Amino acid sequence: MFAEFLAEMIGTMVLIIFGGGVVAGNLLKKSKAEGSGWVAISVAWGLAVTMGVYVSGTVSDAHLNPAVTLSFAAIGEFSWDLVPAYIGGQLLGAFLGACVVYLNYLPHWRETKDQGAKLGVFATDPAIPHYPSNIISEAIGTAVLIFGLLAIGANQFSEGLNPFIVGLLITAIGFSLGGPTGYAINPARDLGPRIAHFLLPIQGKGPSNWSYAWVPIVGPLLGGVIGAVVYQYVFLKSSVVGIIVGVVALLALVALSTTFSIVKSNQEKSNKAAMKRV
Repeated sequence: MFAEFLAEMIGTMVLIIFGGGVVAGNLLKKSKAEGSGWVAISVAWGLAVTMGVYVSGTVSDAHLNPAVTLSFAAIGEFSWDLVPAYIGGQLLGAFLGACVVYLNYLPHWRETKDQGAKLGVFATDPAIPHYPSNIISEAIGTAVLIFGLLAIGANQFSEGLNPFIVGLLITAIGFSLGGPTGYAINPARDLGPRIAHFLLPIQGKGPSNWSYAWVPIVGPLLGGVIGAVVYQYVFLKSSVVGIIVGVVALLALVALSTTFSIVKSNQEKSNKAAMKRV
């Protein structure tokens, strides 16, 4: 079990070094990669996952993500006994990887005045802060991730090619679904570096936005289990249960998002009316 813990820790650390590193290069002032953009970030995160899987895959199952570990355990594809060791390794590895990124860009923190950019190197932040919608976005992205991982695992690839295909899946999710929240789709990827941001002596760093920190935890865990259950019952058990779960989950998300949108719209109208009366 200790070997698996170390493998998940090192694999996740590698993931964050490459993934967090490309964000730092894009956001921090006077970096030669400053302004490289979303395409570079999405591609690099895919490669980051690929490298992390290559590093740890021969020892552990290279989950590198608590949502993957929990989802696979929920459908019987992974032992519950190993869940604490895997998640513990993932969180520690993500924290250590963020520390490496901090050290690599050490002179650039002082040059960067934007507190949001500094936090963005470590943790995700929504383009439009709206927690219900943000949770839905994270849930959808992670459901697609878990569904895709199970589908990839069911296919036969040349030896050593599987991690590269997984990296392409991550890149595709970044391009297509990552815009609203920055696609954490991994509680360790967000929580470990956010803790590092909170603890490290970063010049003028500002708050770590803990009020949002629960979103990239709850959303991925919820979406991951939904994606796993749908795949299991549709493809492994040839049952309509998976289709029903998927449709119900989708309708529930639509209903929730619609309800919150209506409530917010009514609040904005009430606020405008109150301001006119004043």
